[in-house]
Amino acid sequence: MAVLVASCAVGPDFVPPKPPQVSSYSRGALPDRTEATAIPGGESQHFVDGRDIPGQWWTLFHSPQLNAIIGRALMANPSLQAAQATLRQAREQLYAGEGAYFPTVTGNASTNRERIATAAFGGFGSSPIFTLNSASLSVSYLLDIWGGTRRQVESLKAQTDYEQFELEASYLTLTANLVTTAIQEASLRAQIAATQEIVTIESQELAGLRRQFSVGAANNTAVLAQAAALAQAQAQLPPLQKQLAQVRDQLTAFLGRLPSEEMAETFDLASLHLPDTLPVSLPSKLVEQRPDIRAAEAQLHEASAQIGVATANMLPQLTLSTSLGSETTSSLFSPGSQVWSVGAGLTQPFFEGGKLLHERRAAVAAFDTASAQYRNVVVTAFQNVADALRALQADAAAVNAQAAAERAAADSLDASRRQFRAGAISYLSLLTAEQTYQQARISLVQTLATRFSDTAALFQALGGGWWNRTDVAADPPSTGSLFGPGPADMAKPDHS
Repeated sequence: MAVLVASCAVGPDFVPPKPPQVSSYSRGALPDRTEATAIPGGESQHFVDGRDIPGQWWTLFHSPQLNAIIGRALMANPSLQAAQATLRQAREQLYAGEGAYFPTVTGNASTNRERIATAAFGGFGSSPIFTLNSASLSVSYLLDIWGGTRRQVESLKAQTDYEQFELEASYLTLTANLVTTAIQEASLRAQIAATQEIVTIESQELAGLRRQFSVGAANNTAVLAQAAALAQAQAQLPPLQKQLAQVRDQLTAFLGRLPSEEMAETFDLASLHLPDTLPVSLPSKLVEQRPDIRAAEAQLHEASAQIGVATANMLPQLTLSTSLGSETTSSLFSPGSQVWSVGAGLTQPFFEGGKLLHERRAAVAAFDTASAQYRNVVVTAFQNVADALRALQADAAAVNAQAAAERAAADSLDASRRQFRAGAISYLSLLTAEQTYQQARISLVQTLATRFSDTAALFQALGGGWWNRTDVAADPPSTGSLFGPGPADMAKPDHS
């Protein structure tokens, strides 16, 4: 044990990569507040640099229905349960690997009824029959001179960390998907309601034209054009209704249920509150908060440890062994029956066809791969945040412009109706005004939904506040290993 403690481990000692030395997510400063529009969902959003993210960030939408289904999904989603089981498996593999720190103790006991041929030894007469009893206790220990065992356990710990952050990523993905799918349902319901209202208006227009045609005040061309416009508006309903049904099925699946077990909650835009204050983590903190970055870092750590394992395999291995027992034809442990042995074995591979050398080179290449993948994950993470911030600024401007367009289209339609009834414009001009209003109404609904979705995307891009989550335990508490706290007890980002 003194040799074990004093020895050093071959291979590189892992050092976590430093965060990117940048102070912002994009070139040039973004406004700290978005535009405001005087409609529900058009409120200004304020960005606060350095503010921490709540663990239950979806509660900022102030939707009891949304909170309810997310709570049920976190307890019943099969993908989440699979990730939890994978983490438990990784922990048990780690604890099993730590067993290599200790000696191997093996007990053996046997009893055999034997007869030997005395003639083989030059004897005469009948061969004796006797019972041979034996019992022994053997102890062997592989001295970890080069730290290969410790590097292997280090690799297993890194794998456990990876599965831990994969679980956090699963939580984040599930909650973000639930929020965006609920927003999609709300958007579809609003689009269906708007389309049904348009169908009602078109039906009323058609009925009025038919009355005018019956008394000769309108021509048949106008009636046919209005009938075509009504049919076109009605044709937009089935695709929207199909999408709504599919979205409901998706929400039900997130809850771990079958489509026939559809949930009772429904969503509309009026029931969702747009968060007005949005936290924006510092760029230096993003690498600590994003579970995909932490998972990539764990993979890099694992690859680093494997270099040490491959290096140690090329060096001499020293094994100590001892055994103590009894072997006798009478009762065990009788005087003179004790046997024992003490030994040491040294193994040094000399030639294996280049296997060990190329395994080490492969481990180095795997580390280079993990390093490049880590950098790619970091770049993508910063891009996600930058895209979300830009999108929210653009969404606010789009809502403002689309609301103005919808108001202008509505005013234009009212004026066109009055002018048509007065005979001042043709029906073609009225039909154009109707179509413009229809498109503006649907576009406004879609733009509002996009703003809600992009708000959820910002929380997801910033890591989702998993380090503050208290709604559900990530996994059953770790009991720790034989050498202290378990891998689940890792330090979390400090945002104090």
